[in-house]
Amino acid sequence: MKKVAVIMGSDSDLPVMQKTFGALEEYGIPYEAHIYSAHRTPNEVSEFAEKAYENGFGVIIAGAGMSAALAGVIAAHTTLPVIGIPLKSAALEGVDALLSTVMMPSGIPVASVAIDGAKNAAYLAARILALSDEDLMKKIQADKDKQRDGVLKKDAKLQETIRERQNG
Repeated sequence: MKKVAVIMGSDSDLPVMQKTFGALEEYGIPYEAHIYSAHRTPNEVSEFAEKAYENGFGVIIAGAGMSAALAGVIAAHTTLPVIGIPLKSAALEGVDALLSTVMMPSGIPVASVAIDGAKNAAYLAARILALSDEDLMKKIQADKDKQRDGVLKKDAKLQETIRERQNG
């Protein structure tokens, strides 16, 4: 199975970004995590991205706040799918990072999740990898079935509560 790279711009991003680790571990997806800054370590970012495919990665997740250039810089240096996580900052509550993440020029795509949406980034990476991994696809389907069953149980409980209220 291909690995997922989880790249963050600063160690201050770790509390949000580590949520990707647990989600990837749920599905048994191997990953590596690194701290690289698009602005402070541009050479390391480009070198990592350029070699990511040959180093066994299938998807790159990149989280950054404020100008959030990290995902775009990575996407410019690789043909792998890149998922950007716009991270919340004090100034604009992450809207700045969201806009920077989604406003990429044609030919340099970056998928985006919600502000601080680290878990969904990992789940999206899993779905991308599952396109060529039937066992992983089965795990994802089982998880979806479990979520569905949970919602239906809650609905049944609600219906029972309503019946009881209406009958007495």
